[in-house]
Amino acid sequence: MKANRRTDTKPELALRHALHRLGYRYRKDHRLDLDSGRRVRPDIVFTARKLAVFVDGCFWHACPEHGSKPKANEWYWSPKLVKNVERDRVNDAALMLAGWTVIRLWEHVPIDEAVTTVVTALAAAGATPKSQPQASEGQPHASKAQPPGNPASGDDPLS
Repeated sequence: MKANRRTDTKPELALRHALHRLGYRYRKDHRLDLDSGRRVRPDIVFTARKLAVFVDGCFWHACPEHGSKPKANEWYWSPKLVKNVERDRVNDAALMLAGWTVIRLWEHVPIDEAVTTVVTALAAAGATPKSQPQASEGQPHASKAQPPGNPASGDDPLS
């Protein structure tokens, strides 16, 4: 079980990279200490907008479409998976009670659909990207440097 990652899973990385490319900034795996005493670690957190995003694995969180029930050691896995789902619901309720918006995405959700879901929630919260991309991928970015002697740069040679 050491090989099973808690953070930086492929679906989570894909979502984070896509959001970052769009100019959104966030915290990853940021622990939230709620007033209720509960500690929650969403995969992606937009602290200013109080938006918590979880990218749930189909096996670990018992996806109704793709989740599988293990046949070996069923006595161990069934209660564990049920507890995972129960913990998710308790965490969701605690976050919502604290004023957070919670988004749960399954790992099998296409990346464009996941990005749209998060961006829509951010727009509803009034968030805008920090910076817009200057040029499309593969093209050089335009320089923002001003020419020497430009009065706007503060080094006007005539003054």
